[in-house]
Formats: sequence, structure tokens, C-alpha cells
Amino acid sequence: MATSTTALHPQFRPPLRAPGRLRPLPHSSYSSFARARPRTPVRASAASASAPVQQEAVAGVPWGCEIESLESAASLERWLIDSGLPEQRLAIQRVDVGERGLVALKNIRKGEKLLFVPPSLVITADSEWSRPEVGDVMKKNAVPDWPLIATYLISEASLEGSSKWSNYIAALPRQPYSLLYWTRAELDAYLVASPIRERAIQRITDVIGTYNDLRDRIFSKHSDLFPEEVYNIETFLWSFGILFSRLVRLPSMDGRVALVPWADMLNHSPEVETFLDFDKSSQGIVFTTDRSYQPGEQVFISYGKKSSGELLLSYGFVPKEGTNPNDSVELLVSLDKSDKCYKEKLQALKRNGLSAMAS
Repeated sequence: MATSTTALHPQFRPPLRAPGRLRPLPHSSYSSFARARPRTPVRASAASASAPVQQEAVAGVPWGCEIESLESAASLERWLIDSGLPEQRLAIQRVDVGERGLVALKNIRKGEKLLFVPPSLVITADSEWSRPEVGDVMKKNAVPDWPLIATYLISEASLEGSSKWSNYIAALPRQPYSLLYWTRAELDAYLVASPIRERAIQRITDVIGTYNDLRDRIFSKHSDLFPEEVYNIETFLWSFGILFSRLVRLPSMDGRVALVPWADMLNHSPEVETFLDFDKSSQGIVFTTDRSYQPGEQVFISYGKKSSGELLLSYGFVPKEGTNPNDSVELLVSLDKSDKCYKEKLQALKRNGLSAMAS
């Protein structure tokens, strides 16, 4: 594989997350969760091949569905079963916590393994491209996994019914719940006193910077393979919104990141700690329940022990105030070197994995 002397946008780093954490929780009721969605979507428009894109208001991508759509979810389930997904003890239904979720069809005991999604139905950086010439250009330029999968998702989506993944893409939200769609004015207004504000601004900047780098290094030089009407900042905001909210890291597959259809219909609960991983004995992606479920009850996984701000940043939702046991406040503390007990305090901090200035 050829290497490039120019890296992707240097500030873009995927967020650190616990293994197997999944998608943002869609919210059906303000009584349970607060929607993390601005009133006006945003878009960054590319006026030329060299000018950096800027954000401005626009509509969404031409594929995907409304996030509460059960019709697209049912089509996804039929396609997955026809493609090798084993018979399931769960079904996609409208739910109280989240607009769609996986619900138990039968009694499920604590400690049971569920899902068993085969690797052939999982999207990774090694997935086969429907247009191999597009994938070859991306790989020859040594594009890292996150931007590679984001571009792969756009490429497959643009092919509509001729892509293997058309049923999966049709079931993805047309506009994910994501801070990537917030305007600067909305970030300033709604996150005015939150430390998440600066991180959200940086994330938007990084995604736009990554797109600019791909456009300048690759897309503009292969415009026959990467037409701007398909590969633009609007579609990249969508694909990165999907990745931030749905991409998982599978510890038993050497930490490989993946999109796992069907599994990404699971919603989050702070009362469970189970997560996805590859099960070598069954050769499928599974999770092990850490509580029992009755028929008709929604089945949950954990997205990690995250504060409400962190959940908003990556998954686009905020739990109702007082319901998140992992909420926290960041405080910046430092030692004064003139303090006569400075050395003792510094040693105490070091024993606890902290420095003289930490948050």
C-alpha cells in the first residue's frame, strides 16, 4: 500500500470510548430525555477545491429515514435474516426510551448471549467496496480507518439499491442526533457554561478539516470517482455523525472499529454494563445480558460510564436531570509552589495518578 507524506487533518482524533459502546439514544419523550437537536440543521458549503468549507444552514442527505421509521427497520431485519443473521429473541419496536429499540420476544435470563451478528454483516475498514476503484484510491493514500469508513458509507449510500448495504443505510437516520449539526450560535447559547462547548467546537472543526484534507488531497484529483454532488461536507457531516454515534471497538478483534447492523438498534441504560464484542466460539458479534428481561421489555446495553456532557458530545442525547449516576463536573486544580507543603501535596497527587495541575 502506498503511503502519503501528507496526513489527514492533524487535530482529528476519534474519541476514546469503552469497548462496544453504541448509538445515540433516540428520544420519544421529553419526560424521559432532552432532545439534543438544534432547531436548524447546518451545512458546510464548498465553493471551490481549495477554499476551506464554512458552516451554513441547509437540508439533509437524500438517503436514510426518519429516526422513528419502523418500515425501514423491518426491511433491515428481513434482509439481515436472509443474509445469515440467526433467528433472534429480539425484535425492533417503538419504545418508551428511544423511538426504536430492541424488545424481548421471550423470557431472557441474566447471563445469556444475544445477537450473534456474523462478521459478513459488519462494516469495517476491510469491507469490500461496491466500487473497488474508489476504495483502491482511498487505500493507496493510506486514509485512516475513521475517514475511510465515513467515505465508504457515503459511497455505498450513493449507489442506493445496487449496494449490498442498501437496506442498512435505508434504516439509518437521515439526520443523526449530533452536535455536528449545531450552529455556533446554538453551541454558545445551549452550552454557555459547559466544558463540552469547546470540545464540540473542536470536533466540528476537526471533521470539517478532515473533509477539506480529503477533498484537496484525493477528491479534487479524482473528480470522476469522487463527484462533489456526492462527496461534500453535508454528506460527511452525516457519515461522521453516524460513526460517532454507532461505531464500536471490538476488543476480541484486536480493537477493530466496526458498524454492526441490528446491534446498533440497542439503546442505552445506565443500569446495565454489558457491551458488544466478537465471540470466538460462535464467530459472531454478541453481548451478554447482565439482567433478566420479560417479553415486551426493551433490552439495553451501556454506552459507557459517561457524564451527560460526554453522552451529548458523542451520542447526541442528554438524560433527564438526576437520572445519570455518572454525571460529573470538571474542576481545574493546581498547587502553589510557594506552599510550604508543596512537595508533600505533589507526592500525594502523584500517588493518585495526578499532576501539579489536573482536572
